Amino acid sequence: MTDRYQRGMDVRRSVLGDAHVDRAEASKTPFDAPFQTLITEGAWGTVWASDGISDRERSMLTLALLAALGNFEEIPMHIRATARTGASKSDVLEAFQHVAIYAGVPRANHALKIARQTYAEMEQDQSRGS
Repeated sequence: MTDRYQRGMDVRRSVLGDAHVDRAEASKTPFDAPFQTLITEGAWGTVWASDGISDRERSMLTLALLAALGNFEEIPMHIRATARTGASKSDVLEAFQHVAIYAGVPRANHALKIARQTYAEMEQDQSRGS
């Protein structure tokens, strides 16, 4: 295990939460383990570990890029992460408004729909004490 991998796991846990990372690690197979190492070192151990911008800003950028590129399946995970990164609902709306102008209204509209659903789930989980 490299230092960058360990730093990546630490950052990944701080952004996504232990439960999410534990589930992902439990489902890792020998087939996808090299890919998981790549994203842990590259995305989490390098990009997310950088102190060049805040986690709040990085969260907003990530959500905007996911929406702009149509990677909608990743949006709920990163909406949930906003509870730890400090990106507010207003920040997310601003990011998706940029997507609407620069990448297209349909993508931004779909991302907003996913965000609304995810925020509602988060609020239900919180009211249940989960």
